[in-house]
Amino acid sequence: MTVTAPQAESPQDGPPEAGGRRLRLILAGLMLGMLLAALDQTIVATALPTIAGDLGGLNHLSWVVTAYILASTISTPLYGKLGDLYGRKKLYQAAIVIFLVGSALSGLSQSMAQLIGFRAIQGVGAGGLIVGALAIIGDVVSPRERGRYMGVFMGVFGLASVAGPLLGGFFTESLSWRWVFYINLPIGAFALFVVAGSLRLPRHRTQHSVDYLGAALLALGVTAIILLTTWGGTQYAWGSAPTVILAIAGVALIAAFVAVERRASEPILPPALFTNSVFSVTSIVGFIVGFAMFGAIVYLPLFLQTVDGASPTVSGLRMLPLMGGLLLTSVGSGQLIARWGRYKVFPIVGTATMTLGLYLLSLMSAATTHWESSLYMLVLGLGLGLVMQVLVVAVQNAVPYRFLGTATSAATFFRSIGGSFGVAVFGAIFTATLRDNLPKYLPPEALDKVPHGNVSFNPAQLKALPAPIHNGFVEAFAHSLQTVFLVGVPFGVLAFVLTWFLKEVPLRTQAHVDVGAESPAAATPAGQPGAGS
Repeated sequence: MTVTAPQAESPQDGPPEAGGRRLRLILAGLMLGMLLAALDQTIVATALPTIAGDLGGLNHLSWVVTAYILASTISTPLYGKLGDLYGRKKLYQAAIVIFLVGSALSGLSQSMAQLIGFRAIQGVGAGGLIVGALAIIGDVVSPRERGRYMGVFMGVFGLASVAGPLLGGFFTESLSWRWVFYINLPIGAFALFVVAGSLRLPRHRTQHSVDYLGAALLALGVTAIILLTTWGGTQYAWGSAPTVILAIAGVALIAAFVAVERRASEPILPPALFTNSVFSVTSIVGFIVGFAMFGAIVYLPLFLQTVDGASPTVSGLRMLPLMGGLLLTSVGSGQLIARWGRYKVFPIVGTATMTLGLYLLSLMSAATTHWESSLYMLVLGLGLGLVMQVLVVAVQNAVPYRFLGTATSAATFFRSIGGSFGVAVFGAIFTATLRDNLPKYLPPEALDKVPHGNVSFNPAQLKALPAPIHNGFVEAFAHSLQTVFLVGVPFGVLAFVLTWFLKEVPLRTQAHVDVGAESPAAATPAGQPGAGS
């Protein structure tokens, strides 16, 4: 099959947008699914230091997050393409089930290796939850109004971001860190019930050839590159045999993926999409935003618990300004997009604000007051909220309907892979910098207990150390984390420059699917695939 360069459809394409009870039920089901994925990204953050201390050490911290994000990343394009070809509802339900299985197993983990593996299963489900929700919104809500609804969905993300650290801290202190995973089970069961009863979208039955080879090559290539960024300079020296092999494998697998995609009849990621300037710019900016966001969210609790001495619950409360800022600007920008019909200004202002926030975080030290750190986190949250949802609205509006799921999954994919790189790179930088800083701040007798900078203390154990050793650890941690946040600044500057090249395509005012239609089959625009049953 020959794929032509995708262009935006006219504002008249598709049936009128439906409202009413059916649409509200659909959105409620999608929000519950988004709540699951968003909650699990944040609820683990405040529990991570305790988990790492209990199951194997701080040096494994980043992998608990990286495994989840990596699995979510490599599964996302397949979910998007299969949704375009066969329909989205059943895939969305399957994603919920996979996520719940991974959650239950993660809660039962007895070692760090088990937890990392089960978190990967969770990630496979999360990939379908996120892209499924965003793509189904693209089915039933017009691009002009989509900003408003995306803002509400980012509000759900913000709510989960606020509730997640608090619940994570509460469960860690009052029950067990295992409850940060068990809490997903009742929410997921209810989401499955709501989706099964409310989601009635058009069916489409056509024979297709799924590009499983391309999906496998992409998954292997991304995995090799993430492993390279994670192990390079820490577990293995740069230039050593393992890092060279990973680098060669990553490049070769991605090159093979590109070659396969150019010949595949139903490519997972159609090369023609990259000829669309909106798609290309949003993909790169999304990658950078994911890099900065996930890196900051993972390492801020570590700073608050280790340097400031906050408990897991208090560290969750201390992150409220970041999540509140994200919630405020995501909902506000969605309302303004629906009113004005324009979106370009928001990622420009957002990336500038995000970059300023990262720089301010790099100034934090043991002497930073709570008010100062709260202000710095608020600035970062305000910036992130102006960018995340707008990129999805822009790319969905800029491609034909037949590429809706693929383009949505690509936007999520690049943000997720940016997050994978962010956590891995920030983790590698933190570990290497901490190893260099410990001899500067610890007495020689204390260094003997920390061979090669391999720190396995959790925050509670650090507090029990003698004052000179404890203070040395705090200073070493603080200076190492400053470096981590500072590394994100030039990437933010790059994202800011790129947003000026984002083309502003007029937002369509009609939806693709009329969810109020009595006959699902009749609701699908002629010649276009439906959203699935």
